[in-house]
Amino acid sequence: MGMLLVPFFDTLALIVDIYFKIVVVEIVLFWLLHFKIITITNKYAQKFMDILKKVTEPVYKKVREKIPPFADFDASPFIVLLVLFFIARLIFVLREMAL
Repeated sequence: MGMLLVPFFDTLALIVDIYFKIVVVEIVLFWLLHFKIITITNKYAQKFMDILKKVTEPVYKKVREKIPPFADFDASPFIVLLVLFFIARLIFVLREMAL
């Protein structure tokens, strides 16, 4: 029975890993834009940022409902990364138990 769950855990781990990387890319791009290292003048770059925002903003919104920004600092992306890290570790442990 446990061996049947391994592909499920692998797929779940892949989804969590992809979302983790999306959040990291969005954080890096935000800071690059904030410090004016890059600018959004290219329409493709704007579309890319819009896509990232549409993917991450619903999760950030849920986190902001529980923990609002403090001192003009929005910690929701970092909280999401922390939660995703713990979920990934939990999936890894459950996968190992299933073997």
